Amino acid sequence: MSFSGGSLCYYCSRSPQYRRMKMSPLFLLILGVSGVYSGSHTLRYYRMVVSSTGSGLPEFTSVGYVDDQQIVKYNSDSRLFRPVAPWMDKEGPEYWEGQTQRCKGHEAVFKQNMRTVMSRFNQTGGFHYGQVMYGCEVRDDGRTTGYTQIGYDGRDFMYLDAERGVYIPNMPEAQITTQSWNNPEEQVGERNKNYLENDCIESLKKYINYGRDDLERRVPPEVKVTGRRSGEVTKLHCWVYGFHPRAVVVKWLKNEQDEVTLAEDKQILVNPDGTYQTKVIVEVPAGEEERYSCHVDHSSLEGTLSVKWEPESGLGVIIGVVIGCLVVLIAVIVGVLIYKKKKSDYKTTRTSDTSSDSSNNLEKA
Repeated sequence: MSFSGGSLCYYCSRSPQYRRMKMSPLFLLILGVSGVYSGSHTLRYYRMVVSSTGSGLPEFTSVGYVDDQQIVKYNSDSRLFRPVAPWMDKEGPEYWEGQTQRCKGHEAVFKQNMRTVMSRFNQTGGFHYGQVMYGCEVRDDGRTTGYTQIGYDGRDFMYLDAERGVYIPNMPEAQITTQSWNNPEEQVGERNKNYLENDCIESLKKYINYGRDDLERRVPPEVKVTGRRSGEVTKLHCWVYGFHPRAVVVKWLKNEQDEVTLAEDKQILVNPDGTYQTKVIVEVPAGEEERYSCHVDHSSLEGTLSVKWEPESGLGVIIGVVIGCLVVLIAVIVGVLIYKKKKSDYKTTRTSDTSSDSSNNLEKA
């Protein structure tokens, strides 16, 4: 049994069950393997199946990525395999129909496999989820590699040793599956190894040609560090913005060597112009801010950027006070001028009224 060919749902995070999910450690490792260094490209597919129809998530989801760009999607609600990246429209109708039928077949297999895995864990109900990620990479030196990782409820279940074409279990419940798949009569691992080394690489190269202008666009990040003190602690914010592609490494170092634990998880957001931004926060002892620096590594940069927080200088404070005083002085002057003008208008109006009254009195007389 397995979730062969799987994927993770990246666009259904509003579900409470999804927010409780987590990726397995090996998933996270593979996600960070490439993308920061220029010249390398990856094609990755994520598939996910959930056990409960009342979870608010599609029972089955499949998405595909080239580098950091989502290119395709399918789920059991729409039952249609559709493009996400505009340049994937270069594929014709036969491609989309063929992939839709393949995903429908995978959906049925994944649902059956989910029931099998639950029985291995003696589970008869509740919310559970299976994840599979597989893909390949073309590195900047021309070398290629592939990987397949299978997870269950956020834990590593089993994975493919892509060099030997053999599946390795990560827990006892996966041993029956790996024994079956490694059987010479089945040769599941060998078939998937062949796919990763050939078909996957060919597809990746084709998609790179489709979206080369977008995929290989390099925009260096702007970096700004700010600080906010509260009692004995200062929160240092490292703002990294306006960069492309999405993959970026941002970390805080103490004394230029010791990595610091982040106060909040990093999120990378997309800007309206297609570039990205992120913010990385650490909490440090007040008065020791200058010992910490934010380091940024991105494919658009020749080297790592290192930026420290710089408190406002005395000159800056003086300038600020002077500007504030000037604003107040200008406001006073404008107020005086307005007052004088109103007083002058008042006198003119009173003179006119007296003349009118005198005329009326004369007429009455």
